[in-house]
Amino acid sequence: MTKLDRTKFTKEATVPSVEILSKNVGKSMSVFKKYLLKMEKLKPVTEVQGNDEKRKLLLDPILFETLDKLREDDQQKLSELDINKNCFSNSCLHLEYHNFRMDDIFKAVLPEGKEGCTSYSRIGHIIHLNLRDHLLPYKNLIGEVLVDKLIGVKTVVNKSSAIDSTYRNFQMEVLAGEADFVTEVKENMCTFKFDFSQVYWNSRLCTEHERIIKLLPQKSVLFDVFAGVGPFSIPAAKVRKCRVFANDLNPSSYHWLKENVRLNKVENVETFNLDGRQFIREQMPPFLLTRPTEPIHVTMNLPALAVEFLDAFIGLLSGVELDPLLDITVHVYSFCEESSAFSEMRTKVESALKHSIEDEQIVELVDVRDVSPKKHMLRLSFRIPPDVLTKAAEEETSSEPKRLKLDLETQDR
Repeated sequence: MTKLDRTKFTKEATVPSVEILSKNVGKSMSVFKKYLLKMEKLKPVTEVQGNDEKRKLLLDPILFETLDKLREDDQQKLSELDINKNCFSNSCLHLEYHNFRMDDIFKAVLPEGKEGCTSYSRIGHIIHLNLRDHLLPYKNLIGEVLVDKLIGVKTVVNKSSAIDSTYRNFQMEVLAGEADFVTEVKENMCTFKFDFSQVYWNSRLCTEHERIIKLLPQKSVLFDVFAGVGPFSIPAAKVRKCRVFANDLNPSSYHWLKENVRLNKVENVETFNLDGRQFIREQMPPFLLTRPTEPIHVTMNLPALAVEFLDAFIGLLSGVELDPLLDITVHVYSFCEESSAFSEMRTKVESALKHSIEDEQIVELVDVRDVSPKKHMLRLSFRIPPDVLTKAAEEETSSEPKRLKLDLETQDR
């Protein structure tokens, strides 16, 4: 079935049942609860027609066979309630599409022996799929079933292209429901509103967002280089009372970032619509030169490219004598191969900084999630070596052409 035909799920079914006194229903559940028939919009405990003193329990024919197959102690419990083999019979049910669970429907219509529709992301009223090739002929059916079976879902989309590394959005195809992409998500005691078709949002990163927020000391300072719609910035300001500088190159992300600042009523957030390097080089030095005493954190969540932007820290405070030393912790993300993920991540960061990182400068190295069987998303949190920030101007000249190239690329964007 590649086109959903709900009438095909109409059927008559015979299931085991047991009639017991109404007053004994609660007591019998210690035995029967695990055997009850569980189907949507079908009550497993029903009235017995013409007898107000009894109730009928519908049992799952796969789980329950006969009374004498129960454990002896369960048989004893039922015997004490005057429940014997004469209380059991078969009941005929009229079942329709609305009675079947989503998983049962998919098992009935999708190809046998191949992975079914086992995972999806929910973003407010939107379900986001990334279907494998063998499921594409069934994509619209899958979309309709998800709209039917998941409460509050109005739109189902399938990813139809890779994520664009510049603006971090991707092309999507509407499989079922409305083409309504403006949605709201609640996370870490904050509300985020955005157009899912124009910005990057990954519900699977909720735990990582929470981890970072917990790492931030109260009233610290956060520079969020690739802020998106604010999953780090907004709770940092609202929950941890941080002063936040939040930036994103994507104009749509920047729009919704400002909207989420307003929506969550946070006042200690400054927003920017700049290239990541430009943001670091233009916005950080003026603040750092005020000699802040608060801990400073920098989040760089753009796994495909973030490490490459670390060179913006080289010579950032060239010629400045850091006394006392600034406490700056960088949280940078990257994709790495599974077999060498941890060593690869550290090597990438050191190469970008042109400077080694001592063990005591590493706060933590975290395997955030599996992107694919051999590809992992990692985060390295480290205290940036002061020598990187104060590298002499003559050592920094080699990066001038790179900054010029960046300016031209930014204009093109």
